[in-house]
Amino acid sequence: MGYSSDLSFLFLAPTRIVFGAGSARDVGVELAGLGRDHALVVTDRYLAEKTGIVNGIVRALGTRCAGVYSDVPADSGVHVVNEAAAYGRSRGADSIVSVGGGSVIDTAKGVAILLTEGGALQDYQGFQLLTRDQTPHICVPTTAGTGSEVTYVAVIKDHEARRKLLFADYHIIPDVAILDPVLTVGLPPSLTAATGLDALSHGMEAVTSAQREPISDALGLHAIRLIREHLPVALRDGADIVARGQMLVAATLGGAAFSNAQVGLMHAIAHVVGARHAVHHGLANAILMPYVVRFNNDVVADRHRLIAEAFGVEVRGLSDEASGLALAHALVDFQHRLGIPTSLREVGVPESDLAACAEAALSDGSIVYNAKPVTEQAEILAVLKAAWQGAS
Repeated sequence: MGYSSDLSFLFLAPTRIVFGAGSARDVGVELAGLGRDHALVVTDRYLAEKTGIVNGIVRALGTRCAGVYSDVPADSGVHVVNEAAAYGRSRGADSIVSVGGGSVIDTAKGVAILLTEGGALQDYQGFQLLTRDQTPHICVPTTAGTGSEVTYVAVIKDHEARRKLLFADYHIIPDVAILDPVLTVGLPPSLTAATGLDALSHGMEAVTSAQREPISDALGLHAIRLIREHLPVALRDGADIVARGQMLVAATLGGAAFSNAQVGLMHAIAHVVGARHAVHHGLANAILMPYVVRFNNDVVADRHRLIAEAFGVEVRGLSDEASGLALAHALVDFQHRLGIPTSLREVGVPESDLAACAEAALSDGSIVYNAKPVTEQAEILAVLKAAWQGAS
């Protein structure tokens, strides 16, 4: 469970974190601290029209608000980024405040690129292609899951090609993340569960990643502890401000962990399933969790033991391999307690498309960092078939 003497690693977490109930009202102060005074607010229509959250942000910004773009859908796309960037440019925006979940924050990251670099968003797809800091970006997450407020990654869908594009660059890590649990109180139970399990997947895959290291281990394992304790509470009582706050912290910890250690097979498959069949990313990861644990167990059973302990599984007297299997069982039990689907067939993935999903996942960038090397489509297909059938 330790590290070899020749271990070397890079850990980067430059985002300023502002946490506390009511902290969203400080968004204008944070923008001034960045030396900017014309922020484009990027959000979705529900938050803008059905809640008072966006109006509160606009009031807090005052004259520093350059305009509001509120047409970000749940599964954002390249065309949305292009439209938002054009609007921001027309309003003279010199910065961005994103208010929403992962889709909104990732859209804002794309807008940050285009406001600085111009051109087509697809030109910047890939890893570390940017050479300078991008448009300053403050995140105000309204879900506790993606951790995108502290990551160097944006995943944005090409709807015509039915695939998700990966933008990974240290220059798009947001400058500030404002974690205000009050803003997550109205999140419906189904989204609370799905986003919370997304955060759990980040902690788990960071700890087992081929690029794991001690700092990301610490963050990932503590994220797992917090989620196990507080996600069920947030589901039972959505107004529990302590549970909501701890879930926001867990999501940020998981984001910082995987942004440095990377993710693996779970995310590689979830990206494909989400793009091809519109399955919520967090829910896809949740369904895949126990099956990816079993797949990787012969390589990282000692790591699964650490995760199992953090998740509250009793592993005393068990071998590492048995601890990993106990973890897989505990994950299924946890999902049943949360009342979410536990198979891909329940969320509309057709059995006839599993082979195509496996083939596409084989070329997803996340798979490179999986604990156990994956080189054959058949290996992924076996995981998909098990996840499609689900737990009995």
